[in-house]
Amino acid sequence: MRPVRLLATPALAAGALAPPAPAQVISPAADSMLHRIYASRDFAGETMGPVVWLPSGDAYTTLDRTSDNPRAHDIVRVDAATGHRTVLVPAAQLQPPGAAKPIDVEGYAFSADLNLVLLYTNAQRNWHHGNTRGDYWVLDRHAGSLRKLGGPDAQPSSLRFAKFSPQGDRVAYVRDNDIYVERLSDGAITRLTTDGSANVLNGVADWVDEEELYLRDCFRWSPDGTAIAYWQFDQSGVPVYDIINDTDSLYPTITPQPYPVPGATNASVRAGVVSAGGGPTTWLQLPGDPRQHYIAYLEWSGPHELLLQHLDRLQQHDEVALANASTGAVHTIFTETDSAWVDVDRDIPWIDNGRRLLWLSDRDGWRHVYSVSRDGRDVRLLTPGAYDVERIDAVDERDNILYITASPDNATQRYLYRVPLRNGGPATRVTPAGHAGTHAYEISPTGTWSIHTYSNFDTPPVTDLVQLPKHTTARTLVTNDKLRAAVAPLIASPIEFFKVPVGDGVTLDGWMLRPRDFDPSRKYPVFVYVYGEPAAQTVTDRWGGTNILWHRFIADQGYIVLSVDNQGTPAPKGRHWRKLIYGAIGPLASKQQAAAVRELERTRPYLDPTRVAIHGHSGGGSQTLNALFRYPDVYQLGEAVSSVPDQRFYDSIYEERYVGLPQDHPENYEVSSPINFAAGLRGKLLIVHGSGDDNVHYKGAEALNNRLIALGKSFDFMVYPNRSHCDCEGPGTTLHLYTLLTRYLLANIPAGPR
Repeated sequence: MRPVRLLATPALAAGALAPPAPAQVISPAADSMLHRIYASRDFAGETMGPVVWLPSGDAYTTLDRTSDNPRAHDIVRVDAATGHRTVLVPAAQLQPPGAAKPIDVEGYAFSADLNLVLLYTNAQRNWHHGNTRGDYWVLDRHAGSLRKLGGPDAQPSSLRFAKFSPQGDRVAYVRDNDIYVERLSDGAITRLTTDGSANVLNGVADWVDEEELYLRDCFRWSPDGTAIAYWQFDQSGVPVYDIINDTDSLYPTITPQPYPVPGATNASVRAGVVSAGGGPTTWLQLPGDPRQHYIAYLEWSGPHELLLQHLDRLQQHDEVALANASTGAVHTIFTETDSAWVDVDRDIPWIDNGRRLLWLSDRDGWRHVYSVSRDGRDVRLLTPGAYDVERIDAVDERDNILYITASPDNATQRYLYRVPLRNGGPATRVTPAGHAGTHAYEISPTGTWSIHTYSNFDTPPVTDLVQLPKHTTARTLVTNDKLRAAVAPLIASPIEFFKVPVGDGVTLDGWMLRPRDFDPSRKYPVFVYVYGEPAAQTVTDRWGGTNILWHRFIADQGYIVLSVDNQGTPAPKGRHWRKLIYGAIGPLASKQQAAAVRELERTRPYLDPTRVAIHGHSGGGSQTLNALFRYPDVYQLGEAVSSVPDQRFYDSIYEERYVGLPQDHPENYEVSSPINFAAGLRGKLLIVHGSGDDNVHYKGAEALNNRLIALGKSFDFMVYPNRSHCDCEGPGTTLHLYTLLTRYLLANIPAGPR
């Protein structure tokens, strides 16, 4: 990247977003604001949590910081009706013998009788998915004893996904890819599996299933505590990607990562049941090649029976089946099919004393909830209408209520609705009018109370406790008043949500931010924020934290900032909208994105068509490349962060779900990969990638660089050494990244009106 000279310009008054220096480089005031956003706690929000509802549904537990130590927490019980707080576990009880301070609680769970507490601490990252390795302790509240699990030879942060048995007398966990059960009465440890290794994973998932099917905790206690069901992944034969670390030692170190790309050998996956006391595993008798399918779901449906989803490799056939835990016999209840892909249902509640289950499907063109009999013969639609159900929030069988999240009238927002559970019917909105935006709920087991969190684009989250079904507010739990006051000076004008036609009868949702001194009679440069792939929306009416603050900051440098959701993004607009892109990621998205920009330029003359920049991360980085290469007449600059230039390089489950197998349809990968259209580059391009990215490998960035060099194209490149997909690890990294992106924009697309 070319160095950029900093000019000394007077800083603006506190609270204002600084305009650019006259020479179109970053000013000291702008630099100061970036430091506030990315290197201070000026805009740190208040959160609550974690909240654990008690089975009675009349109270929940949470963590309260102690007054004398901000890293020490009491575990408290909060009565829902009165708000009365009772300390169940004082921080002083969480201080191991000989330790100087209490353990830092990062997660906890109670036994059924609330006497034993399982505590998670010292968490360490497993790949980029989160801190899923750590230490576990068990506190006996009555005895006052605190004991670390794992035995004397367990290394620090080596246990994963520990959980109580239903009876609370044992804890199961994964260590070194094997499953163990530890008896709490005397600390006796039983190793249930013995073949765990670097390639054989018991009770945890391989990288690609963890990333794409959200399979992380991969073992389940039986309801009676006599057995454990688990997944086993065998990565033998899976191609390995070597991640090189050049920064942490004198010589480079290599971390091998089994990582299947499209069409490559997947891990072999199977599921089985083992006695909690040890012994052989009874493997479920699933048909077909275990490397050509996925076990996308596995839960106990009774003391001796399991419910599972058996998904084919193309993810177009999902067999929902019951398995006998004693014999391993499997019989299919029903099969969900789709000519594009089936969305895996990750929450399948049983109702009517286990005689029926609830199932999400878009088989009628909309994602709806169905009630399905145990034998699969009786299927009832519960949520009829031309709208998508986002998720099932809760089931209240006593009052015949099914709570769902949906937004029939506005795809950028989310609200709570209710429908009759037994026979279904029209959805009735539960979330009161007057708070347009996004609402999320953590409903109690009895369906009578809920933790309710609300935000919109310009309003940081507010959390309160509400009583259902009337949605009566009992008390506010988190106000975020401090954050709201901090961001208020940055909101020069309200966000504008708009709709823009792009041809073929298609209208897209978008949002737009303007500079605080906006003059509609002049022309402004445009900064487009894009994602555009099936994994996420960008046009949502909810608080987005630092992402929103940076976009408002960019607007106040003198840009119109906007974002548009094309077809193929997961907006709740029906199956056709979401799955139209099957067979090619990129062509339709970039076409509609460009059409949206052209239409906005036509209808809004204050947009300058000669100064248009586009920016995105991950899939958004890929779409940035697509836009810049395929539509060079629309965009003059692109910033592609952690992008996938060649779809053949990304993982098998994601790519095959949306593009198919490369052996069957090589043309799909050809047309989906922006690297194949690099000859179209005419504008400025900044490529950013972390060399330690385990999700979108650094290989793609170097392949793109090679192609651009061969084509004689000028571009700028920034590598973040040993950073992962977020480009966020290490001191100062996030600030450096967003300073870089800001400087590149200012230096190459002149800010301000003309």
